[in-house]
Amino acid sequence: MVIQHKQLNGKGMFYVGQDGAILAEMVYTMAPNKMIIEHTEVDDSLSGKGVGKQMVQTAVEYARTHNIKIVPLCPFAKSVLDKMPEWQDVLV
Repeated sequence: MVIQHKQLNGKGMFYVGQDGAILAEMVYTMAPNKMIIEHTEVDDSLSGKGVGKQMVQTAVEYARTHNIKIVPLCPFAKSVLDKMPEWQDVLV
């Protein structure tokens, strides 16, 4: 599954698209040196396939590359991050 990324005016999303439709998305807002993950949603057709976790992992990689921290306001993202000790370095 290819996770795509777009960002505009301090807001962004990691997403999976197919035929012009967004099937999964994790939206965030940027703050100084922080990515605030607000919401994650996955279409039923992709449920149980690990797409949500892949989007969180992509956000972690982005945070490391850009030397920023993640604030997981989204309960799903927080749950995934809490279960992954190797990702704790990107949390505020």
